[in-house]
Amino acid sequence: MQIFSPNMLKTFEECPKKYEFRYIQKLSVPQPKGVFEKGKKIHALAHYYLRGDDIQKFLPTLSVEEQNIWRLLLNNEYFQKNYVNSEYNLTSKVGTYWIGGRLDAFMKTDNNYFILDYKTGAVPKNPSEDYQTMVYLICANEILAKGWGDNFSLSFVYIDLKNNLNHVVSFDEGKKKHYCSALENICAKITTAQRFQKNVNRCKFCEYSKFCS
Repeated sequence: MQIFSPNMLKTFEECPKKYEFRYIQKLSVPQPKGVFEKGKKIHALAHYYLRGDDIQKFLPTLSVEEQNIWRLLLNNEYFQKNYVNSEYNLTSKVGTYWIGGRLDAFMKTDNNYFILDYKTGAVPKNPSEDYQTMVYLICANEILAKGWGDNFSLSFVYIDLKNNLNHVVSFDEGKKKHYCSALENICAKITTAQRFQKNVNRCKFCEYSKFCS
Protein backbone atom coordinates (compact mmCIF):
# COMPACT_ATOMS: atom_id res chain seq x y z
CA MET A 1 0.00 0.00 0.00
CA GLN A 2 1.40 3.38 -1.05
CA ILE A 3 1.22 6.01 1.69
CA PHE A 4 1.93 9.57 0.54
CA SER A 5 3.83 11.64 3.09
CA PRO A 6 3.95 15.46 3.14
CA ASN A 7 7.56 15.38 1.92
CA MET A 8 6.58 13.22 -1.04
CA LEU A 9 3.81 15.63 -2.02
CA LYS A 10 6.03 18.69 -1.59
CA THR A 11 8.81 17.10 -3.63
CA PHE A 12 6.48 16.25 -6.52
CA GLU A 13 5.06 19.77 -6.56
CA GLU A 14 8.56 21.24 -6.45
CA CYS A 15 9.89 19.01 -9.25
CA PRO A 16 8.38 15.74 -10.54
CA LYS A 17 11.83 14.60 -11.71
CA LYS A 18 13.21 15.03 -8.22
CA TYR A 19 10.31 12.96 -6.94
CA GLU A 20 11.23 10.21 -9.40
CA PHE A 21 14.87 10.20 -8.28
CA ARG A 22 14.06 10.21 -4.58
CA TYR A 23 10.96 8.04 -4.24
CA ILE A 24 10.85 5.81 -7.32
CA GLN A 25 14.51 5.22 -8.16
CA LYS A 26 15.33 5.72 -4.45
CA LEU A 27 18.55 7.60 -5.16
CA SER A 28 20.10 9.32 -2.17
CA VAL A 29 22.66 12.10 -2.29
CA PRO A 30 25.00 12.62 0.70
CA GLN A 31 24.21 15.77 2.65
CA PRO A 32 26.84 17.89 4.45
CA LYS A 33 27.48 16.61 7.95
CA GLY A 34 25.58 18.56 10.56
CA VAL A 35 22.92 20.05 8.28
CA PHE A 36 20.09 18.44 10.23
CA GLU A 37 21.84 17.72 13.55
CA LYS A 38 20.39 20.68 15.45
CA GLY A 39 16.81 19.80 14.56
CA LYS A 40 17.35 16.10 15.28
CA LYS A 41 18.73 16.84 18.75
CA ILE A 42 15.85 19.12 19.71
CA HIS A 43 13.22 16.69 18.40
CA ALA A 44 14.76 13.75 20.23
CA LEU A 45 15.12 15.72 23.46
CA ALA A 46 11.50 16.91 23.26
CA HIS A 47 10.27 13.35 22.72
CA TYR A 48 12.20 12.01 25.74
CA TYR A 49 11.08 14.92 27.90
CA LEU A 50 7.40 14.65 27.02
CA ARG A 51 7.21 10.94 27.70
CA GLY A 52 8.80 11.44 31.11
CA ASP A 53 12.38 10.26 30.60
CA ASP A 54 15.29 11.74 32.54
CA ILE A 55 16.98 14.10 30.06
CA GLN A 56 19.63 15.58 32.37
CA LYS A 57 22.42 13.46 30.89
CA PHE A 58 21.65 14.80 27.41
CA LEU A 59 21.75 18.51 28.26
CA PRO A 60 25.56 18.82 28.46
CA THR A 61 25.81 17.55 24.87
CA LEU A 62 23.94 20.61 23.57
CA SER A 63 25.75 23.60 22.15
CA VAL A 64 24.99 27.06 23.55
CA GLU A 65 22.69 27.72 20.59
CA GLU A 66 20.89 24.41 21.11
CA GLN A 67 20.46 25.12 24.82
CA ASN A 68 18.83 28.45 24.00
CA ILE A 69 16.50 26.76 21.51
CA TRP A 70 15.61 24.11 24.08
CA ARG A 71 14.70 26.76 26.66
CA LEU A 72 12.46 28.48 24.13
CA LEU A 73 10.64 25.23 23.47
CA LEU A 74 10.29 24.40 27.17
CA ASN A 75 8.69 27.79 27.81
CA ASN A 76 6.37 27.64 24.82
CA GLU A 77 2.71 27.77 25.83
CA TYR A 78 1.72 24.93 23.51
CA PHE A 79 4.58 22.68 24.61
CA GLN A 80 3.34 23.09 28.19
CA LYS A 81 -0.13 21.72 27.46
CA ASN A 82 -1.19 18.21 28.45
CA TYR A 83 0.74 15.46 26.69
CA VAL A 84 -1.08 12.95 24.49
CA ASN A 85 1.66 11.45 22.31
CA SER A 86 4.89 12.27 20.47
CA GLU A 87 6.81 10.98 17.46
CA TYR A 88 3.50 9.44 16.50
CA ASN A 89 2.77 7.82 13.12
CA LEU A 90 -0.72 8.17 11.72
CA THR A 91 -2.48 7.56 8.41
CA SER A 92 -5.79 8.33 6.76
CA LYS A 93 -7.53 7.79 3.45
CA VAL A 94 -8.61 10.56 1.10
CA GLY A 95 -10.59 9.26 -1.83
CA THR A 96 -8.70 6.16 -2.98
CA TYR A 97 -5.32 7.34 -1.67
CA TRP A 98 -3.55 6.87 1.64
CA ILE A 99 -1.73 9.74 3.30
CA GLY A 100 0.31 9.76 6.49
CA GLY A 101 3.07 11.29 8.55
CA ARG A 102 4.84 11.42 11.89
CA LEU A 103 3.77 14.07 14.41
CA ASP A 104 6.34 15.79 16.62
CA ALA A 105 3.82 16.01 19.45
CA PHE A 106 0.10 15.82 20.15
CA MET A 107 -1.13 17.94 23.08
CA LYS A 108 -4.49 18.91 24.60
CA THR A 109 -6.44 21.01 27.06
CA ASP A 110 -9.87 19.52 27.77
CA ASN A 111 -11.31 18.72 24.33
CA ASN A 112 -8.96 21.09 22.49
CA TYR A 113 -6.20 19.24 20.63
CA PHE A 114 -2.98 20.64 19.19
CA ILE A 115 -0.54 19.10 16.71
CA LEU A 116 2.89 20.56 17.36
CA ASP A 117 5.68 20.82 14.82
CA TYR A 118 8.99 22.26 16.00
CA LYS A 119 10.95 24.25 13.44
CA THR A 120 14.59 25.17 14.08
CA GLY A 121 14.79 26.40 10.49
CA ALA A 122 12.26 27.97 8.16
CA VAL A 123 8.51 27.75 8.67
CA PRO A 124 6.38 27.34 5.50
CA LYS A 125 5.56 30.67 3.88
CA ASN A 126 1.85 29.82 3.92
CA PRO A 127 1.37 27.38 6.84
CA SER A 128 -2.36 26.91 6.19
CA GLU A 129 -1.71 25.61 2.65
CA ASP A 130 1.34 23.47 3.39
CA TYR A 131 0.96 19.76 2.67
CA GLN A 132 2.28 18.89 6.13
CA THR A 133 -0.53 20.93 7.69
CA MET A 134 -3.11 19.30 5.44
CA VAL A 135 -1.97 15.72 5.98
CA TYR A 136 -1.56 15.95 9.74
CA LEU A 137 -4.87 17.71 10.34
CA ILE A 138 -6.83 15.29 8.15
CA CYS A 139 -5.23 12.25 9.83
CA ALA A 140 -5.62 13.55 13.39
CA ASN A 141 -9.18 14.69 12.77
CA GLU A 142 -10.19 11.19 11.65
CA ILE A 143 -8.78 9.64 14.84
CA LEU A 144 -10.44 12.19 17.12
CA ALA A 145 -13.78 12.01 15.33
CA LYS A 146 -14.01 8.29 16.11
CA GLY A 147 -13.82 8.98 19.83
CA TRP A 148 -15.35 12.44 20.22
CA GLY A 149 -17.69 12.91 17.30
CA ASP A 150 -17.86 16.68 16.79
CA ASN A 151 -17.11 17.54 20.41
CA PHE A 152 -13.50 18.69 20.00
CA SER A 153 -11.36 21.36 18.39
CA LEU A 154 -8.15 20.71 16.48
CA SER A 155 -5.28 23.01 15.49
CA PHE A 156 -1.86 22.67 13.91
CA VAL A 157 0.89 24.72 15.57
CA TYR A 158 4.22 25.43 13.93
CA ILE A 159 6.58 26.38 16.77
CA ASP A 160 9.08 28.68 15.10
CA LEU A 161 12.12 28.33 17.37
CA LYS A 162 14.26 30.52 15.14
CA ASN A 163 12.05 33.56 15.73
CA ASN A 164 10.24 32.45 18.91
CA LEU A 165 6.82 32.60 17.22
CA ASN A 166 3.80 30.32 16.95
CA HIS A 167 1.90 29.88 13.69
CA VAL A 168 -1.50 28.38 14.45
CA VAL A 169 -3.83 26.85 11.84
CA SER A 170 -7.30 26.03 13.16
CA PHE A 171 -9.21 23.16 11.56
CA ASP A 172 -12.87 23.32 10.52
CA GLU A 173 -15.27 21.68 8.09
CA GLY A 174 -14.38 24.13 5.32
CA LYS A 175 -10.68 23.33 5.61
CA LYS A 176 -11.45 19.62 5.72
CA LYS A 177 -13.19 19.76 2.33
CA HIS A 178 -10.50 21.96 0.84
CA TYR A 179 -7.63 19.84 2.17
CA CYS A 180 -9.18 16.54 1.07
CA SER A 181 -9.70 17.92 -2.43
CA ALA A 182 -6.13 19.29 -2.65
CA LEU A 183 -4.60 16.07 -1.34
CA GLU A 184 -6.63 13.85 -3.61
CA ASN A 185 -5.67 16.02 -6.57
CA ILE A 186 -1.90 15.89 -5.96
CA CYS A 187 -1.99 12.14 -5.24
CA ALA A 188 -3.86 11.56 -8.51
CA LYS A 189 -1.26 13.57 -10.43
CA ILE A 190 1.53 11.43 -8.99
CA THR A 191 -0.12 8.08 -9.60
CA THR A 192 -1.20 8.89 -13.16
CA ALA A 193 2.02 10.59 -14.28
CA GLN A 194 3.39 9.05 -17.47
CA ARG A 195 6.61 11.05 -17.35
CA PHE A 196 8.22 12.96 -14.52
CA GLN A 197 9.10 16.33 -15.99
CA LYS A 198 12.01 18.38 -14.77
CA ASN A 199 11.30 21.81 -13.25
CA VAL A 200 14.22 23.83 -14.59
CA ASN A 201 13.45 26.68 -12.19
CA ARG A 202 14.46 24.51 -9.23
CA CYS A 203 17.75 23.08 -10.55
CA LYS A 204 19.90 25.59 -8.71
CA PHE A 205 18.71 24.26 -5.36
CA CYS A 206 18.47 20.57 -6.23
CA GLU A 207 20.89 17.93 -4.93
CA TYR A 208 20.25 15.85 -8.05
CA SER A 209 21.20 18.61 -10.52
CA LYS A 210 24.69 17.24 -11.24
CA PHE A 211 23.38 14.08 -12.88
CA CYS A 212 19.89 15.16 -13.94
CA SER A 213 19.91 15.45 -17.73
